[in-house]
Amino acid sequence: MIEAPAEQLDIIYQDQWLVAINKPSGLLVHRSMIDRHETRFAIQLLRDQIGQPVFPLHRLDKPTSGALVFALSSEVAKRAGEQFQEGRISKIYHAIVRGYVPESGVVDHPLKEKLDKIADRKARRDKPAQEAVTEYHRLATVELPIAIDRYPCSRYSLVEAKPKTGRKHQIRRHMKHIAHPVIGDAKHGKGNHNRYFAEHFAADRLLLHCSVMAMNHPVTGEPITFYAPMDSVFDQLLQRFGWTTPNPTV
Repeated sequence: MIEAPAEQLDIIYQDQWLVAINKPSGLLVHRSMIDRHETRFAIQLLRDQIGQPVFPLHRLDKPTSGALVFALSSEVAKRAGEQFQEGRISKIYHAIVRGYVPESGVVDHPLKEKLDKIADRKARRDKPAQEAVTEYHRLATVELPIAIDRYPCSRYSLVEAKPKTGRKHQIRRHMKHIAHPVIGDAKHGKGNHNRYFAEHFAADRLLLHCSVMAMNHPVTGEPITFYAPMDSVFDQLLQRFGWTTPNPTV
């Protein structure tokens, strides 16, 4: 009996200290009470693929896709972690959201920390809301002649978001805060719009993607940027709506 090949992750960068993948939507980074029955995790899949332990430097929500970076030793992970703690990491996300977002703006809205029962089991549970800042720019808009809500037409925007802080679900919660939730967000979004995209556009996922992450290499000190292309779901929506594929720079 021929054994099925192991799932292969898309490696977008690798050297002797770091490895980065383009995480697909629907893949957990590590075990979580959020999905206690899930058996696929980025840590284990990548470890098996490259044949050595990996140490995640940051998180991406299960439904979010994009750049996810790992260290290849605990010492390198510790060095890199200092940059995250000091806010010296730059990230660029792209999202499709409901409504016409203003051309640009900054959401400065503190967020209460959301804790995971496994990953955050040692964290304090009485913390006050933490500073959270997201800068955003509207890249494109579309109006569809369909009545999903109470309006005869439905409007959507392609948004580029740059989080200045690293709070859990920050972009999703901030876009909801300004009344432009991300399409496909089951927790913070609008179910009727999510269902329409799933049924009519084959877009049954959170439309949030981490396209770029930039940092200083924790060993060499040189600036390094990780680019993660959008998946086929995003690409077909861009084409359908006549939008240009973003070409972000940090």
